[in-house]
Amino acid sequence: MNEALILAAEEGANPLVPNIWEILVTLLGFAVLMFIVVKFVVPMFEKTFAERTEAIEGGLAKAEAAQAEASAALDEYKQQLIDARTEANRIREEARSEGAQILADLKAKAAAESARIMEQSQVTIEAERQAAVVSLRSEVGALATELASKIVGESLADDARSARVVDRFLDELETSQNAGAVQ
Repeated sequence: MNEALILAAEEGANPLVPNIWEILVTLLGFAVLMFIVVKFVVPMFEKTFAERTEAIEGGLAKAEAAQAEASAALDEYKQQLIDARTEANRIREEARSEGAQILADLKAKAAAESARIMEQSQVTIEAERQAAVVSLRSEVGALATELASKIVGESLADDARSARVVDRFLDELETSQNAGAVQ
C-alpha cells in the first residue's frame, strides 16, 4: 500500500482529487436512484398521504356530524325537560285546585249536615216541649181540679167545665209569666 501511494505520487496524481470515472459512476447511480425514487416511491408516499388526509378529513367530518347530532339531542333533551317541568307544574296546580274544591265541597256538606242536624234537633226539641206542655197541662189541670174541688167542696168532675177552668188558669199563668219576663 505504501508503494501504491508512492506510485501515485510519482505520476503526479493528487490523492485528494477523485477520479473522473468514479464521479461519473456515482452521478449515474445517483440519477438512477433519483429516477426510481421520483417515479415509484414518491407517488406511493403521495398516495398514502392523500389517503391519510382523506381519512383524517372524513373522521373530522364524522366528528363534526356527531357533535352536531349530540348538540341537537341535548337541545331536544333540554326542551323535553322544560316541557316535563311545565307539565308537572300544571298537574300540581290542578291537584291544588281540585284539593281546594274537594275541601270546599266537604265544608259545604258538613255545614249542610250541621244545619240539617240542628234543624232536626230544633224540631225534636219543639215536639218534646209541646209534649211536655200537653203533659204538664193535663197533670196541672188534674191537680188544679182536685185542689179546687177540695177548696170549693163540690165535685168538679165535669170534664168540659174542668177543662175550661184549667185552660183559663194556665192562660192566666202564661200571661203573668210573659208580663214578668218583659219587666
